[in-house]
Amino acid sequence: MLRDRDSVVSDEGIIFRVYGYDHPPKAYLCDVEYAPETIYRVGLSKALRQFINGSGPAYYKFYEDEGLRFVAAKYEKYLIPHEGMGVKLVGIKEDQIREVRRADQRLKVLLTLKDDALIRTLRSVLNIIQELSTLKSEDFGVFGSLQHGFYHPDYSDIDLVIYGRKKLHELLELLENLYRDPSSGFTNEYERLALKTAGKRWRFKNYGLKEFIWHQARKLIYGVYESKELGRPVKVEFEPVRDWSEIKNEYDPKLRIIDRGWIKAVVKVTDAKDSGFMPSLYGVSVERILNGLKVDDIVRVVSYVEEFRLQAKEDETCLVAGTLEKVEGPGKSFHQITLTRKPRYYEQVLKVVKQ
Repeated sequence: MLRDRDSVVSDEGIIFRVYGYDHPPKAYLCDVEYAPETIYRVGLSKALRQFINGSGPAYYKFYEDEGLRFVAAKYEKYLIPHEGMGVKLVGIKEDQIREVRRADQRLKVLLTLKDDALIRTLRSVLNIIQELSTLKSEDFGVFGSLQHGFYHPDYSDIDLVIYGRKKLHELLELLENLYRDPSSGFTNEYERLALKTAGKRWRFKNYGLKEFIWHQARKLIYGVYESKELGRPVKVEFEPVRDWSEIKNEYDPKLRIIDRGWIKAVVKVTDAKDSGFMPSLYGVSVERILNGLKVDDIVRVVSYVEEFRLQAKEDETCLVAGTLEKVEGPGKSFHQITLTRKPRYYEQVLKVVKQ
């Protein structure tokens, strides 16, 4: 069994990230993250990933919907039918998987077998966390270039997974205290970024750059650590992933998810305990519908957009814009507002308008 942020590799060397927790039988819905230079190249310097010792081929990272378009054009076998939605999504069947790279297991390997400046910095970060909390290294995993071995000590960031609601809550309390302490070596990435917003390109239509930075800063999962080992500041990100006991595969072929068009509404958040995971879930009550079909049984917002993870807290009032969906199945019928990779992507929003 795999979970969000674990990765799998196909026979062609394509690296897929397992996406969320709800998957068809004997398959995983995924996001395409990287492909080797033997089958994919792009003239974007930031997309290039290389092994510093030349032990493997160069890889290129996919951005936005590039991975979906790549698979649809050249590897249709990695499109999995989603019966409830009546569409095909990127995914991989269990018998198509050549290699599994679990985030938690990869962290153990790095801490045991590697010893460069970035890994020493990783150890320092985890040591500080363990000294100041009840959290252990086993509560974490690693993703991104560290997970796959093509990181560079001089340039790469540290991308960590934190497992479980309770552990996430404890980590956030600790990070808040560390950011407040000038001697800790930790700062909030987005409090630093707030001073550098001029001239930034921004594509969201209903969500300003300053609003984005305010929301990101209070999430606390995006930090910067002043590394003595590297002699530079390094970004440290903590991505929430469900603990095994919190996972329930809710994929149901009898469930139907029907697109009912665009909607914009003002909602009050009633439940945010699962807002940190993928997808992010927010129980809501609707205060008013500004645009779209008027229905009275909208019970939640479901977000597959990373920018809207941990976006709102309970009792906060939010503006939300996305796709209204009707969910029908045995013994259930309700509406939800979904934010995902669709047309009008940059018109979608979930933002706090009243605390």
